[in-house]
Formats: sequence, C-alpha cells, structure tokens
Amino acid sequence: MKLNFALRGLAKSALAAAAILCTGLCYSAGPAAAQAATEVSKYIIGPGDQLQISVWHNPELSTAAPVRPDGRISTPLVTDVVAAGRTPEELGHDIEARLKKYVSDPLVTVIVASFVGPYSQQVRIVGEAAQPKALPYLAHMTVLDAMIASGGLTPFASGNRAKLIRKVNGKDVTTTLRLSDLLKEGDLSANAELQPGDTIIIPQSFF
Repeated sequence: MKLNFALRGLAKSALAAAAILCTGLCYSAGPAAAQAATEVSKYIIGPGDQLQISVWHNPELSTAAPVRPDGRISTPLVTDVVAAGRTPEELGHDIEARLKKYVSDPLVTVIVASFVGPYSQQVRIVGEAAQPKALPYLAHMTVLDAMIASGGLTPFASGNRAKLIRKVNGKDVTTTLRLSDLLKEGDLSANAELQPGDTIIIPQSFF
C-alpha cells in the first residue's frame, strides 16, 4: 500500500513537472505559430492564381476558380468578384456577404491551390534562359533558385553579362550577375538573394 501511494506521488509530481514544461513550451511556440499564420494570411491574390472556394455544408456552391487577367473570379450565385489585390480571408468574407442573400450564415474558405501572385510579387527571367518565365516570389529566393526554375541558360547565353534590375525608391537599379560562374563553375559567391519585383535579363553571347 505504501508503495502504491509512493508511486502515485511520483506520478503526480511527474505530471505536474510535465504540465509546467508544456506551459513554457506552449507560451514560446504560440507566438511563432501565430506569426506563421499571420504571414500566410498576408498572401495577396494575383491574376493567374488558382483558387479553391469551399462553402461549408453547401458543396453545390463550392468550386475551383481561376483568377482571370482582369483580377476577377466567378462562383455559383456570385459572379465577377474582385479577387486580385486581396488576401484569401478578405475574399472569403466578401463572398460570404454576397451569399447571405441565398444561404443562411454561409461560411466560406478560400484556398490558393496554385499561385502566381501580383506582378509586384513576381520575379521575371527574360532573354537567354531555357524557359523564360515569371515566378511567384518565395521567401529567401535566390538567383540560383530562379535559374533552376527557368531551366538554366541556353547555349547562346552570355551568363556573366546578365543583369538584375530592381526598383529602389522608385528607380531602376541595375547590377551585373555572373550566372555562368554560378551555374557552370558552381561558384556560390555569384549567388544572391532576390526581392519581389526583380527582373533578370540574360543577353545573347557575341560570336
């Protein structure tokens, strides 16, 4: 009997210690999780994004909707809603307000299934890239990331004469990139972080 009481006492002590530890972890992890959620909610929808619109308990009103070049989408019962320039949360609230004419207390979730983002949040690669394209900017994206996504250089590219054009205080600032050194020689000192709105221009080599 004494042994049982002792074991129970130890168990209670262990649970109490675990509770204290958990409380500390929850407090430290909570703000980080909240910050991550805030960063996700700040995503701005742009033309070309693919959205998944879900209306709770109303599957007939749920749909996949591409954002048209004019920045609008159309869903069942709600047509020509401006999506570009808004967060998924803002768009969801707007659709909810419009659906209240037809549905009692609608709950709408907007998920960005595939994204391009607004032009100001894109990185463009033009010229002698294997696949010139506009990419959605991702946090900590580098020149190497952009070149991998665009398939690297063509055989005619003059990689070390490439230019990075960036808006700084409303003015275009141009810097030289050494893409050949980066991609062919593996010289990581030629890598650089990108910013939203950057443009990489790759000229053709002289023969």
